[in-house]
Amino acid sequence: MIVLDRCAVSTVDSSGTEHATGHVVVSADGRIASVGSGPAPRPYESHTYVDASSCLVTPGLINTHHHLYQWATRGLAQDATLFEWLTTLYPVWRGLDDTVTHAAASAGLAKLALTGCTLAADHHYVFPSGGGDVFNALVSAGRRIGIRLEAIRGSMDRGQSDGGLPPDNLVEDTEAALIATEQAIGDYHSTADDALVRVAVGPCSPFSVSRELMTGAASLARRHGVRLHTHLAETLDEEEQCLAENGCTPTEYAEQLGWLGSDVWLAHTVHLSSDAVKRLGATSTGSAHCPTSNGRLGTGIAPVRDLLDAGAPVGLGVDGAASNEDGGLVVELRAALHQARQRGGPRSLDVRQALWMATMGGAQCLGRADSLGSIEPGKVADLAVWDLSGMDYAGIADPVAALVLGTAPPLKLLIVGGEVVVRDGVLQTASTDELARDLSAASLKLQEAAR
Repeated sequence: MIVLDRCAVSTVDSSGTEHATGHVVVSADGRIASVGSGPAPRPYESHTYVDASSCLVTPGLINTHHHLYQWATRGLAQDATLFEWLTTLYPVWRGLDDTVTHAAASAGLAKLALTGCTLAADHHYVFPSGGGDVFNALVSAGRRIGIRLEAIRGSMDRGQSDGGLPPDNLVEDTEAALIATEQAIGDYHSTADDALVRVAVGPCSPFSVSRELMTGAASLARRHGVRLHTHLAETLDEEEQCLAENGCTPTEYAEQLGWLGSDVWLAHTVHLSSDAVKRLGATSTGSAHCPTSNGRLGTGIAPVRDLLDAGAPVGLGVDGAASNEDGGLVVELRAALHQARQRGGPRSLDVRQALWMATMGGAQCLGRADSLGSIEPGKVADLAVWDLSGMDYAGIADPVAALVLGTAPPLKLLIVGGEVVVRDGVLQTASTDELARDLSAASLKLQEAAR
């Protein structure tokens, strides 16, 4: 039981309720017991009391798109286009195994936790033969660090000999990929509203996956009631390839295959026509906006304002650390705001809309808006307590503006289901020195194997 007192609170509820000086009480079962203005109601002697003066409490941030294994391959292909970047890194990723995956995922999840993230969607689609159980290595990393994981069992079955981008020795047989995906759902997926692990189905992209795998994956996911995820409309190269091969745009292709709907969220969605934006809105198809990664690879600026206006759920994503070496989530709020304004002017996105995308928007994309994404009684207590007491925030009267526009604040607390994962900027669940050593060893192992 935790009492957060004397803090600013941005609930991100449907009314945008905020408290300049308020409180949040977390019950023993890890739920929000109460939230409101003024001091916390007594008695709270049986609770852990936290004087959160000079802090802002928000819902925990939600990362809607990541590739945690890529933490072991940062800093490569620095000036490449997406297709050039992929063809440079695919040979390195052939050396991926469960040890490397666990080290990279643990470090990546730790970074996310230290930057306010309580739920991460990780899209893992590389399964080299002889690499061991890399999906289990991902799930065990989530349990080790202590934040929630949407573990997306990805797949690729279209190698270079079939006109795809990946080398043939890095793709799976179509039927084998579907069987393994179904096994992952059976082994790890939980339907509980406070689940620490859920599984989604995620064929990688139209240029690495066959039509048969895309349609089979959609049928499989809907049979089991889990969500669907893939990359779509990230680059002009992808659009040109899709037009040449299928006679339609990536969004039209996705719709033909049954890949638009309220159980689908798509990564990037940079190159969308006005009709495509409307189709995503009309079908409640979500978008994981990854502004820093899009900037790193020079893919363009996603039409976030248009998607929001069309009614499409939009969340934020870090994307793989090989295309976003920072790997933290809170900085994506500012990046999203800046890119939206570069595209549409200073009123195209405000600080509260950026925070909404990082919380409720992400919860909507992942189908968890009923239990996560806002601070409301009865919801799961996933909370970020941002320390705004330092010089970097002095004189900024609006704490949400300080969070979004200013330097990324340190965390006084990160709480996941009532459990403290970060305290005073220090990860409580693992040693960051040990994580760094393991990550360095994993990176060296991959690079040496690729020589």
